[in-house]
Amino acid sequence: MKRTYQPNNHRKSKKMGFMARIKTNIIKRRRKKGRKVLSR
Repeated sequence: MKRTYQPNNHRKSKKMGFMARIKTNIIKRRRKKGRKVLSR
């Protein structure tokens, strides 16, 4: 029997994560600030 919740990891990675953040200004802002870690 299959469980109900089967998350689509490919879609999730587009919504969240590093590549999605590059599209917004979050990464740019953090680079300017001189952050060691840009995203988790």
